[in-house]
Amino acid sequence: MTEQSTLEPLWTDRLELGEGIRQVAGRIVLTDILAGRLLAAPGDPSGALEVLAELPEPLGAVAPVAGRDGHWIAAAGTGVALLGPDGGTEWLARPVEGGEVRRRMNDGTADPQGRFWAGSMAYDAVPNAGALFRVDHDGSVHRVLEGITVPNGPAFTADGTALYLADSARGVIRRYPVDPESGELGAPEVFVTVGEGSPDGMAVDADGALWCAVWGAGAVHRYLPDGSLDRVLAVPASQPAGVCLGGDDGRCLYVTSARTGLASPGPLDGAVFTARVGTPGLAVAAYQPR
Repeated sequence: MTEQSTLEPLWTDRLELGEGIRQVAGRIVLTDILAGRLLAAPGDPSGALEVLAELPEPLGAVAPVAGRDGHWIAAAGTGVALLGPDGGTEWLARPVEGGEVRRRMNDGTADPQGRFWAGSMAYDAVPNAGALFRVDHDGSVHRVLEGITVPNGPAFTADGTALYLADSARGVIRRYPVDPESGELGAPEVFVTVGEGSPDGMAVDADGALWCAVWGAGAVHRYLPDGSLDRVLAVPASQPAGVCLGGDDGRCLYVTSARTGLASPGPLDGAVFTARVGTPGLAVAAYQPR
């Protein structure tokens, strides 16, 4: 298997805050969070991303809904919603609406058991204002963690017994044991502390290694299950934000980036990048409603 040492840009789009990237039914999908857009890869690698949905509020991340083609569960605005292919939106809950601190939902994913997990944060990253929520099969939304500043990831091991969650503002990735039946979290351990930049979007590969976009450092890191740093890939954009492994054989690494907050964005800031890697990724889990 030939690996690439550099990441190459894809498509013509330059996103404000590209994140939530994953491969669903053979197609790459991602979000432009602050623009509220759900996007999909075009057939032409030199073309523009296709807009699948557009909301009047931020759209952090989605997961497909099992057995419902074109339907998504989404971390959006101040809560969690179901999105239909016709543009319809059904809100399950808005747990971060109101209060003294203005907050929004951020990154999220489904676990192998079919629950959906998503984090929230303050718009101005107020310390400890973030939280992590779990959406069960019956659509109920539960606050499972508090005291986080900017939660990112989350990412699960193949069997769903461990959760990786980044607290980006603190530069820390923690690993939590998970009861796969109930979804209850155990006591966390610090998996890794990132010295330069902030850990952001993450994905686990078939060897159990964790890929992590490092915001502000122009890099993607791969960590082995023991927390040791295995490799670093340079990204030609200063703010990598999300990662996934896909392609026909699961060995294409895709990386999103952001232009937001940059005084003078470069020509590749906000682009999506790709490179070939040796270890395939895991299949994307779907949310499974009861």
